[in-house]
Amino acid sequence: MMQILTPREVPLGGPRAMSVRRTIPSRARSLVGAWCFLDHYGPDDVSATGGMVVPRHPHTALATVSWLFTGEIEHRDSTGVHAIVRPGELNLMTAGRGVSHSEFSTPQTSTLHGVQLWFALPERDVGTDPSFVHHVPEPMYVPGGIARVFLGSLLDVESPVATPTPLLGAELLLDADAETVLDVPEGHEHAVLLDDGDVTVDGQALELAEVGYLAPGRTRITLRSATGARLLVIGGEPLGEEIVMWWNFVGRSHDDIVAARQRWMSEIGAEPMTGPERFGPFPTGQPDPLPAPALPGGRLRPRA
Repeated sequence: MMQILTPREVPLGGPRAMSVRRTIPSRARSLVGAWCFLDHYGPDDVSATGGMVVPRHPHTALATVSWLFTGEIEHRDSTGVHAIVRPGELNLMTAGRGVSHSEFSTPQTSTLHGVQLWFALPERDVGTDPSFVHHVPEPMYVPGGIARVFLGSLLDVESPVATPTPLLGAELLLDADAETVLDVPEGHEHAVLLDDGDVTVDGQALELAEVGYLAPGRTRITLRSATGARLLVIGGEPLGEEIVMWWNFVGRSHDDIVAARQRWMSEIGAEPMTGPERFGPFPTGQPDPLPAPALPGGRLRPRA
């Protein structure tokens, strides 16, 4: 039986800010493979909301994946990368020991529509140097539609982008009155996001913006659509590790998060500076960085 994850609305900040639909993490599920975060947004009228306005902020021990359906986002990060995120193009930023970046919808963007994903790095890789990868997957005709496989392997299409744990990320466009069968590794877990149209997953229907979670044990996933659909399919080998996740940080303990927050606040001048820089350098002349919120009372609990 597929587990249905219902999205909740989360503002990105500011009185006129766009909102996103967040399904992962949730009380029902924290991870799908190593995927630990899924925001789905749009179609968003940038003239009404101001679009994506996310000044410089930090990350640790995770990787971010930006995937757009419509519009463009300007990305800057502390590795020196300045890139434009466009529809159908993978932008993968690995934080490792620490990175900071900013994301703003471009002036040319009138409608913004896409997803933001994170996956947690395994413990052996949390201290690696930050990096950035750009890849444009070729759309491939498959039985029942078109697939863009940006990470992993699906429908005999394989992405050249390496990940530290086995992962899958793909956009599927299903034809009307179509059936597409996905052969998947039995030991992996998967999730399907319905962005547009209609779909049943192994006979169970999803509503728009819902995510259907599929536990390990399947070797095939059958997708059917009456009117056509756009889906995002993610998955991977279960991480098998507990993580602590708070704000923009992933760690292995409460103390990891406390240390990352203190380092970020010291680097942006909000707290006394101690130790070497972790989240810089960053280009000058950019909007002020986002300060970290106050930590909640008590110790942060790990997610399994």
